[in-house]
Amino acid sequence: MASASASTTSHDDVYDKTQDVMAFEETKAGVKGLVDSGITTIPRFFIHSGQSPPQTTSSDIQPPVIDMKTGRPREAVVSEIRGAAETWGLFQVVNHGIPTTVMGEMLDAVRLFHEQAAGEKAALYSRDGRRKVRYFSNGDLLVSKSPANWRDTLAFDFQDGLLDPQLFPQLCREAVGKYTDKLMELKKELSELVSEAAGLGKDYLSDNGCTETMSFLCHYYPPCPQPQLTLGATNHMDPSFLTILLQDHKDGLQVLNDHHNQWVNVAPLPGALIVNIGDFVQLITNGKFKSAEHRVVAPSEEVGCRTSVASLFYPSSANKLTAYGPAQELVSPQSPPIYRETHFTEFIAHFRSKGLDGKPTLSHFRLP
Repeated sequence: MASASASTTSHDDVYDKTQDVMAFEETKAGVKGLVDSGITTIPRFFIHSGQSPPQTTSSDIQPPVIDMKTGRPREAVVSEIRGAAETWGLFQVVNHGIPTTVMGEMLDAVRLFHEQAAGEKAALYSRDGRRKVRYFSNGDLLVSKSPANWRDTLAFDFQDGLLDPQLFPQLCREAVGKYTDKLMELKKELSELVSEAAGLGKDYLSDNGCTETMSFLCHYYPPCPQPQLTLGATNHMDPSFLTILLQDHKDGLQVLNDHHNQWVNVAPLPGALIVNIGDFVQLITNGKFKSAEHRVVAPSEEVGCRTSVASLFYPSSANKLTAYGPAQELVSPQSPPIYRETHFTEFIAHFRSKGLDGKPTLSHFRLP
């Protein structure tokens, strides 16, 4: 690990990023391994020199909180989701049906997995997308020209909602099973509500196979000795239809509020889940709903580690080559299409080729 940290203090004009990255990669220990090694300065390839510094905003500026409790008028919930999707692209939901004990056990399992000895995790370390369960640090580390993010990830690929539990690490098998069972129920309800809010009828997303595959990402953000120099996640929009995020009680997630032109800290709310509108919903609604631009601040040593679980919902395997574009119901001579049609395979290939570079993926598909 010496070569990975030595270049941080170097002021040479020539910097061999590849050498540092490969030294880091070969440890299979991730960012947690850097912290465990006792570094006091971060490797140069983690430094985000072009990013605006994290900002604190007034507490009265927050994304909407939507109550999904049984008995509330459906029209009220749909209306609130419509307003949030049009203005923020992100909202928190409460009374969503997933017990707080199940959410707590899931977050505990994420922490326990990532805090194992490096050797215990190494067998799962992989960048092979064909592996349904894998652990890595920065999915685009070997291809992106952008700075790396201060986080490690345990990923599960639920193709068409299915994945053999025997593939799950033993340490988190029970927690993942319980949480994902409940999550699939909530995903179905949210898909219907978002479809209805967009004016497409509640079955639009399900009828078009939009949210059948889930990328289940268990993120771990270790305490950083120089948090002001890096980010836990670069600003980006999710290349999904919907994302449901479970986060712990620590600050870190920020969403860009266009109206106030500033980053807003999304305050953790006990028992709540965060819902992101993804790029594909912005695409099919012809820009009516916005994909939330968000980022994660690297935690300081005083704050300690931060954990979260992001569940990104994509088309079914049968629909990976289905052309998605602005829904005909939302297009008119007064509101012509602003995006061209694309299929998920093309879209995700472009997203991965550019990495988390802070630029909207959808701009590549915008019509002249």
